[in-house]
Amino acid sequence: MRFGDSPESENFEDRTGQSGGGGLSLGGAGGGALALLAQFVISRFGIAGILILALGYCALTQFGGGGMLGGGGTMQEGPSKLDPATRKFMVQVLGSTEQVWGQIFQQAGARYTPTKLIAYSDYNQSGCGAAQAAMGPFYCPTDKQIYIDPAFFNELSRRFKAPGDFAQAYVIAHEVGHHIQDLEGTLDKAQAAQARSSTSGGNAIQVGVELQADCYAGVWAKRSGALEQGDIEEGMRAAEAIGDDMLTQGKVSPDNFTHGTSAQRMEALRNGLASGNPSTCNYAK
Repeated sequence: MRFGDSPESENFEDRTGQSGGGGLSLGGAGGGALALLAQFVISRFGIAGILILALGYCALTQFGGGGMLGGGGTMQEGPSKLDPATRKFMVQVLGSTEQVWGQIFQQAGARYTPTKLIAYSDYNQSGCGAAQAAMGPFYCPTDKQIYIDPAFFNELSRRFKAPGDFAQAYVIAHEVGHHIQDLEGTLDKAQAAQARSSTSGGNAIQVGVELQADCYAGVWAKRSGALEQGDIEEGMRAAEAIGDDMLTQGKVSPDNFTHGTSAQRMEALRNGLASGNPSTCNYAK
């Protein structure tokens, strides 16, 4: 992607120098789709596999019942572990999303309130509970902030063969998409609908939420003016790599999928890229 001297967002916090204790558990009444997927992915890929599994809003607030919660711990300050080039890229991507969504909201007669991006290393605290690298990037609607361990980008490139700057930007833009859904009231409506649904029905609702966030990421990319040759292919590889069917290799029933198949995620991202119009992203019901 080509950002040049594009403005950097001020809604960014570097917590990569913080350290502290905390345990990871797969909790929640009845388990749910995320716990089922987690059991398989941990057995196949190790705990690092959860990085991709938990991509998105459902890392800490998934609809199906099971959740990923860490124990408490006292955080201690230390020097930043964030590579300057990675930091610059993250704040420019975030700044670009603020410009694009600010324009979209303004055209609709509304005002966009930006999210804040927290970069952390290994373990931190969020408004939704403990944040651990094994959860992957997530959006917390309680504090309306995005949490990312930048080491995730290396995992995305090396382990899951989805390298490239647009693949990384897609991750950030997907989480911003969840913030848009929060502002629109989509997340509240989806949670209410899930409460009235069966487990499989609730998972289907969550898939729609995730696919809409993928589509919103495509809308941003289309309107950003930063795409270069090869970027779309990078995004498609990333979307394919994180499909539920790709991750579970047929070992988990589609009724337990929480983010969508590779084909669904690629189609949703492609839809947003082609249209540049959020009104076409009608995946969430």
